[in-house]
Amino acid sequence: MKLTLSQLTPHETCTVSEIRGGQGLVNRLYALGIRPGKKITKVSSLFSNGPVTILVDRAQVAIGRGMAGKIIVTSEDH
Repeated sequence: MKLTLSQLTPHETCTVSEIRGGQGLVNRLYALGIRPGKKITKVSSLFSNGPVTILVDRAQVAIGRGMAGKIIVTSEDH
């Protein structure tokens, strides 16, 4: 099932399918190790507009909710 990263619940593992954004966003996420085909785990998120924390290659990374909404993932838990 395809969802955005912000729709996942904490501790869900998923695979990045695509990134829907401009070249600047794509470059920034690639620099963090977030790219299509990569397995990531959502660690936590705040309810309102706070950051989303994810685990990528054994490193925790915090990204904004807007960025998380542009990362399309395939969830293994759904």
